[in-house]
Amino acid sequence: MNALPDPRTVPADTTELEAVLERAVTVIETAGELLRKRYDTDARPGDLDEIVHAIHGNDEAILALVKQPLLDARPGSRWVEDELAGGALPAGEWWVVDTAEGNINHIHGMGEWAVTATLVRDNAPVLTVVHLPLVGDTYTALRGKGAFLDGVPLRPSAKTDLRAALVGTGQAKPGEDEEALRRMGATVTAMLLNALVVRVSVPATLQLIHVASGRMDAFWQFSDVRSGLLPGALLVSEAGGTVTDTRGEPWSPASDDFLAAAPGLHAQAVDALSDPR
Repeated sequence: MNALPDPRTVPADTTELEAVLERAVTVIETAGELLRKRYDTDARPGDLDEIVHAIHGNDEAILALVKQPLLDARPGSRWVEDELAGGALPAGEWWVVDTAEGNINHIHGMGEWAVTATLVRDNAPVLTVVHLPLVGDTYTALRGKGAFLDGVPLRPSAKTDLRAALVGTGQAKPGEDEEALRRMGATVTAMLLNALVVRVSVPATLQLIHVASGRMDAFWQFSDVRSGLLPGALLVSEAGGTVTDTRGEPWSPASDDFLAAAPGLHAQAVDALSDPR
């Protein structure tokens, strides 16, 4: 089962979208090279003001490289200005871009960060690019055409026993409300009791590429931050994994929470998350 909206419906303009995807890969890889040049393994921001300044610096530098080229690649598309926003989008095509997915890691000299771009049509992701500049990996997906790492097809884990599973979650953004944080803590405990190992880290996209690739078995999050979930949702879905909310219902940007899992583990993950202790 795959519960993304119309997950295997090939868009009528697939040939056009393939060209858009090719252009988006070039744009995002170019942006990634700039972000790599801005990376410093010795970076140690000393206070909140330094953190905010560094984050905004990265965002502004990359935005200047990607916004207009991506809009030009898909005439008529629009741009989501707030990368931390959630909820349903208006009808039509929108670029949801994270100029530095894992920005907090980047500015602290850690290596888990990426540049991502997803084209969303009527609240369903239709194509995505995730580029990891430090290792040179580029993950891509086009709805109905599969998910790939540098041209090699992705496949999810074949596990069927949650007790053997490596699963993960993480904070979506600073300032989450207390209820969401307590719910996250309760489900971490539930998964610690049911799964083999639980990772808690950021950003979401870098855990979701592991789920799409079969290196991890499930990821869940109590958030509707679109930019952190849409790229991985399409990659996992197109790889053959299952994407729903934590109750097993179809997921969209309007959903309150998120679950992506290997198909043989999805039902067990839903059960574990539905009654956290």
